Amino acid sequence: MNQIRHDWTKEEILNIYHQPMMELLFEAAKVHRQHHDPNVVQVSSLLSIKTGGCSEDCAYCPQAARYHTGVEGHGLMSIEQVKEKANQAKAIGASRVCMGAAWRNVKDGPEFDQVLEMVRTINKMDMEVCCTLGMVTERQAERLAEAGLYAYNHNLDSSEEYYKEIISTRAFQDRLDTIENVRKTNITVCSGGIIGMGEKVEDRAGMLLALSRLNPHPESVPINTLVAVPGTPLENEQSVESWELIRMIATTRIVMPETQVRLSAGRTSLNPEAQALCFFAGANSIFAGEKLLTTPNPDLNEDMKLFTSLNIHPQKPFIKKSQPETVEAEDSQIEALGEKPRWTRPGHIIERNEKAKIRK
Repeated sequence: MNQIRHDWTKEEILNIYHQPMMELLFEAAKVHRQHHDPNVVQVSSLLSIKTGGCSEDCAYCPQAARYHTGVEGHGLMSIEQVKEKANQAKAIGASRVCMGAAWRNVKDGPEFDQVLEMVRTINKMDMEVCCTLGMVTERQAERLAEAGLYAYNHNLDSSEEYYKEIISTRAFQDRLDTIENVRKTNITVCSGGIIGMGEKVEDRAGMLLALSRLNPHPESVPINTLVAVPGTPLENEQSVESWELIRMIATTRIVMPETQVRLSAGRTSLNPEAQALCFFAGANSIFAGEKLLTTPNPDLNEDMKLFTSLNIHPQKPFIKKSQPETVEAEDSQIEALGEKPRWTRPGHIIERNEKAKIRK
């Protein structure tokens, strides 16, 4: 069995990444089989429960209020709407529902209480529940755990060095602090990033280095490729080649053997053969449905056709960790503190973000 390491160096990770492709795939496939069933892939559904109007300036994001992307915003969905979407996801074989809200951070109040009820509802449907809601405090993470949250997503996005070229409205340390707050509960951690934002390969290695230094490793690491949305500062970035994504997935698999590597945004650019190589390299999760928050996603029928061709089976829920218990709101032992925390605003200027903000 491969040793689980938290002392990787960037040089080691780069050496893995730059191996001849056949050697890299062979090594990644061996590691994958030692820790996972290679013929099982988790199907997850990503649902935007609150869309648009975000105050952040993430250069890749069409939901940032300051950019002109044409995304039609909507307020927080109702619990019944979310339950209906979760039932639809379960019917297509999804074992996990990921709910995303375009918030900078969680604030205590009626909307957060409503999200907690969404978590309770889906957990009682015997599906894994994941949320991505921005930064959270330790107490807020405890409340999510009490409601039955299975996973919390908070991506590092890139290396600490390149992060400053993408986002100016929050600090890299805020990401790490949020992950640490989640880690103090029984919620699993989902954290990864995006390739194709103009970063160097060294930045991709730097992101994996930061994730691998977390102890324990994140239970899930999404690897996204940039979907260049018109109106965002990164609208003119060139698409990454499928080989780059395959290399990134294989490297992630070797560096973090027990992690679920999630083949995420940008999958529409991959042909079936490239997706199969991603699975061979160690990816063991996809998102199903017509959209990932606001960006396109492959047709479900095509996904199921590929699964049939490869004789891959959808993963059942709670295989990696047992189902959390749900504590009803009236039985809660964790008092809401009315938290409206003020997270970091570094204040540096990213010129291309500023240009996109004023462009009409």
